[in-house]
Amino acid sequence: MPRGDKDAYTDKQKRKAAHIEQGYEDRGVSENEAEARAWATVNKDSGGGNTSGSGRGKPDTHEASSRGGRAHASGSAEQRSAAARKGWDTRRKNAAKR
Repeated sequence: MPRGDKDAYTDKQKRKAAHIEQGYEDRGVSENEAEARAWATVNKDSGGGNTSGSGRGKPDTHEASSRGGRAHASGSAEQRSAAARKGWDTRRKNAAKR
């Protein structure tokens, strides 16, 4: 199989890559870069093509998508708790000024 051939991927993986690619393009990423990022994401989630062979049927990890949308995800529980308290204090002070 030549490099770049997507025959080993399931229809679901192809749809997922197309959807991710469209999202990147909507945000202004070039078409080639969007395609590369989309397939990299699919590969990270599912470990590559699943059409045939012993690897088919393994569950997706969703590792790439689990990082999206989380503020302070890299911090410890104590750091996140401190950030939440600081935000609460700020909102309370701002509300008192109004």
